[in-house]
This record gives sequence, structure tokens and C-alpha cells, in this order.
Amino acid sequence: MAAGVASGLAGSMAGLASLFSYPALLAAGLPPVAANVTNTVALFTNTVGTAAGSRTELRGQGRRLLRLSLLAAVGGTLGAALLLSTPAAAFEAVVPWLIALGSVLILAREPLRRLVTRLRPRDDDHTSPALMGTVLLVGLYGGYFGAAAGVLMLAVLTLSANEPLPVTNAVKNIATGAANVTAAVAYAFLAPVHWGAAAALGLGCLAGSRLGPVFVRRLPEKPLRIGIALGGLGLAASLWH
Repeated sequence: MAAGVASGLAGSMAGLASLFSYPALLAAGLPPVAANVTNTVALFTNTVGTAAGSRTELRGQGRRLLRLSLLAAVGGTLGAALLLSTPAAAFEAVVPWLIALGSVLILAREPLRRLVTRLRPRDDDHTSPALMGTVLLVGLYGGYFGAAAGVLMLAVLTLSANEPLPVTNAVKNIATGAANVTAAVAYAFLAPVHWGAAAALGLGCLAGSRLGPVFVRRLPEKPLRIGIALGGLGLAASLWH
């Protein structure tokens, strides 16, 4: 439950819920696949808590949220199907690199934004094919493994929208939550979920995720963005070992 509180805070603020929850499940003795699916089911409550805590930032984002959530949900479904039907070793070898890439993108947000703006007009309607395709792929990753899917989604959204970080963070939480929920439903019926661990982790995550948006709203943007990126790099480094 303590890991759940930390996961809820880290997930709602930075997309790094699994930085605490996944290692905690492994430390409790769950095998990697069971820990992965249990983690996905438990983190459903992260979406509930962040949605409740981010009502201000999500106001007026309905159409955008619907579009991104549907794409992420389709990706999450594909990711769950991939996990349940193929060996995980090859994909898990790529996971640290994806997390590290997302972290570097967050660190380099401003120069990358300037480059993107020069190459094409600003996508004020958030409907570019590149953005839609990338959200689908991040949703697939989130459904398959999930660790730092929020970091990758935040990196994608920060490059596609010129808006305050708390707004982008809130949208990120809902989009990644859509991928997580669809995968969690599949795992609940088809995978070895440890329900006791999922319940304890989920309760703690609900409390932590409700508080996360409050902190994001009050903390200065640049140090928070740097902290998110460094946390992502730390998780990538831990998974390399």
C-alpha cells in the first residue's frame, strides 16, 4: 500500500508509477509476468485519482481527450494481446531504451518544439497523423509492459502542444489511463493477477494520485520537467540491470 501511495504520486506527476509499484511487487515475490499484469490492474485507480484531481486542467479538453483516449485504448488492447500471445523477452529488452528516449525528449522539449514549429505549422487541433500514430504506439507499449508509458506519452504531447505543463500532464494521465484500463480488463480474465497485491497497491495509488495534480499545479515547471526526465532515466538504468 505504501508503494501504491508513492506510485500514485509519481504516476500522476511524472508518469513514473511503475518506478515504485513494479519493483515492490517483484520484492514481494511475484514472478515478472505476474508482477507486470498485477501492476497494470492496480494502476487503474491512478486514472480515477488523477481525473478527480485534475478537473481544472481538463476543462475544455473533451474532444481532445476522447480522440487520444480512443487511440490509446486501441493500443492498450493490442499490447495486452501481444503480451498474452508472445514471449516477453525480446520486447522487454527494448523497454529501457524507450524510457530513456522519452526522458531525453522531455529534457530537450524546447529546442525540439522550435524545430517542429519550423518544419510544420502548429497543430492546434492536435490531429496530425504523426501524433495519432505515436499515441497509438505508446498505448500499445502501455498495454504490453507499462513502465514509464506516461513519460513517453508526456514527451509526445509536450512536442505537439504549446500549453502549461499541468494541462499536458493531466491529458497524459487520461490517455495513458485509457490504455491501462483496456489492458487491465484483459489481464483480469486471462492472466495470473495477484488480487491481494493488486487491491493493496490500488488503494494506495488512489490516494497518491489524487494528491499528485495538486503538487504539479504548484511546483515550478522547469525543475519539475527535469525531475521527471531524471526519474525516467533512473528507471531505465535500473531496468538495464
